[in-house]
Amino acid sequence: MGPMAPEELIRQAMQARERAYAPYSGFKVGAVVLGGTGRLYEGCNVENASYGASLCAERVALGQAIAAGEEDIQAVAVVADTEGICSPCGICRQVLIEFGRNIDVVMANMRGDYKIVRSEDLMPYAFGPKMLNI
Repeated sequence: MGPMAPEELIRQAMQARERAYAPYSGFKVGAVVLGGTGRLYEGCNVENASYGASLCAERVALGQAIAAGEEDIQAVAVVADTEGICSPCGICRQVLIEFGRNIDVVMANMRGDYKIVRSEDLMPYAFGPKMLNI
């Protein structure tokens, strides 16, 4: 996973989680993206009264990384106050695949439990950019 320890990514994601806007579900999620430049980009979930307009923490963090000019996504960590590890939802898995099949995904909870998998392991038969043949 490179020079950044998973525990450090989880710690940063926990900090981002504190800023989550989750008045409807109360389910706060934090995420952090490690870019190829070594910079970290935080994200938290942002709910909306029109539920479909809500944003997941992972997508917020990825958007920040891309907006800052990152071209290489190394890792993403996601954390929530769950019994087991918190894994990205289906939409976030699809967005991760857009930026690489070998991104380290650190899935964690507030108790320090975590598991690391590759983005391709979360979506082994994912639709991706190569399928468009352009």
